[in-house]
Amino acid sequence: MAVLAESGSNPDVELLYDINGLAKDAPHWFDRVMEFVGEYGLLLAMVLLILWCWWSVRRRGGEDAAPSVAALVWAPLAAGLAVLVNVPIRGFVERPRPFVDHQGLDVLVSGKTDFSFVSDHATITMALGVGLFVAHRRFGLIGIGLALLEGFCRVYMGVHYPTDVVGGFALGTAVVLLLSPPATALLTPLMRAVERSPRAGWLVRRRSAAAGDRGNTVLPSARKPLDTEERDLAA
Repeated sequence: MAVLAESGSNPDVELLYDINGLAKDAPHWFDRVMEFVGEYGLLLAMVLLILWCWWSVRRRGGEDAAPSVAALVWAPLAAGLAVLVNVPIRGFVERPRPFVDHQGLDVLVSGKTDFSFVSDHATITMALGVGLFVAHRRFGLIGIGLALLEGFCRVYMGVHYPTDVVGGFALGTAVVLLLSPPATALLTPLMRAVERSPRAGWLVRRRSAAAGDRGNTVLPSARKPLDTEERDLAA
């Protein structure tokens, strides 16, 4: 198989060896960092990014708060649904991990015995990134960038082919975009109901600013006694 990679007759395997070969030349500590980042770190970063986006949306408020929060809620739901869709795909394709069929790979994570196509990590991170993009363009671009980095890490670690990653990107994106209209139609009214709730409304829109505005409002009738008093003193 190494000869196949060197000949370039299989671009997928060739790219696998090229990217994974970087791990062989890298310091040991850097491989350990990449192992953590590719297995857990970027998933955690995506969760924190979604929370940051939610905090920004609820602080801004406005009429778009409920639809934006609905889109944020859809992002992790779509990621979970995409992973479920991947279960029968993996069972149908039954593609072994690359280190099973190819010698000389530097595998950074041991214990991977399930099938390779498609990558769950790539599916989840891209679904979260595209879901973020639907809710907020700037945060979404950051999320998609993190998803691309996740895909690189999975190949670098020697646990996925590049096409496993591309398939995961396609699956996550398709689930988010194709099911976004019905999901938004269901979740947006729910988020508007939550927004009107006196107890849970803070989940959608920050209440302190609105309450402060109401506290600072002066009713026209409240000025009448002062105006009357001033006219009496002038007389």
